[in-house]
Amino acid sequence: MSDDKQKSICIIATKGTLDMAYPPLILATTAIAMDMKASIFFTFYGLDIIKKGASLGVAPLANPAAPMPIPNIIGVLPGMTMMATMMMKSWMGNANVAKLDKLLDICVKEKMLMIGCQMTMDVMGVKKEQFIDGITIGGAGMYLDTALDADINLAF
Repeated sequence: MSDDKQKSICIIATKGTLDMAYPPLILATTAIAMDMKASIFFTFYGLDIIKKGASLGVAPLANPAAPMPIPNIIGVLPGMTMMATMMMKSWMGNANVAKLDKLLDICVKEKMLMIGCQMTMDVMGVKKEQFIDGITIGGAGMYLDTALDADINLAF
């Protein structure tokens, strides 16, 4: 970086599906690789990303961004979420994209600030013990303090 101040990125992760977990984790780990500070605020269903043993899926129902949109009537059939999830995992593997657990390991190893939203935890009955190691619990104020100092702020 050319500036004396280390550049930083602050991300909000609000969705807990496989396809929506990749963008914040890829951007955060890339920022770390570029010698930037990175943080992610996990809120609402985004908390699922940081749960121990998380098995995130891809919903085929009403997903217009899918390369081959699946008609809604087919998307509701049993097994379609599992099939869509397997397809995405295959695509990511074929493109040599790191798995989510590897990306999370990098975040933990690099001591990146990962904030689990306290309010959402209270609303959804989630306990800190359900999370992987390295998660800080905080609220909107903690996120905003971090975001105010960030050069880049993104939400997913």
